[in-house]
Amino acid sequence: MKTKTLAISGIIAALYVAVSLLIAPFAFGPLQFRIAEMFNHLIVFNKKYFFGIVLGVIVTNMFSPMAAYDLTFGVAHSIITLSLTIFASKFINGHMARMIFNTLIFTFTMFIIAFELKLAFDLPFFYTWLTVAAGEFVVLAVGIPIVAALNKRLNFKSLI
Repeated sequence: MKTKTLAISGIIAALYVAVSLLIAPFAFGPLQFRIAEMFNHLIVFNKKYFFGIVLGVIVTNMFSPMAAYDLTFGVAHSIITLSLTIFASKFINGHMARMIFNTLIFTFTMFIIAFELKLAFDLPFFYTWLTVAAGEFVVLAVGIPIVAALNKRLNFKSLI
């Protein structure tokens, strides 16, 4: 890994952690608005952002009240879903369409987090899937225009 890629990955991870912990009460549990999830959209610009995003999720989940579960299910959720977006991006043209796909796939795969919450707290699976998916959808949908605007300024494709 090049030094520049390593440095940018570290910055992304640090930003993910800082933004998540800023609103920590809403970053964990059955109703989540983890604003740092907007960083997931970076994957549509360059797959090298994968490492920074996953590292950010790992470190953030160490602060979770249910760290053992979050380090397993939360990290797995990010790895699986980011990988699906990387794969699908080969067939989807345009950053906007890829971010829409990314939003939908992250929202759908929140069943992984719902399963985690079912195991950890015996919460009802389908209701919890609905609540965590709704939070994820809102954050990522709001994130699309924000990330698109930042991309015009920063050019994420060539940044890393």
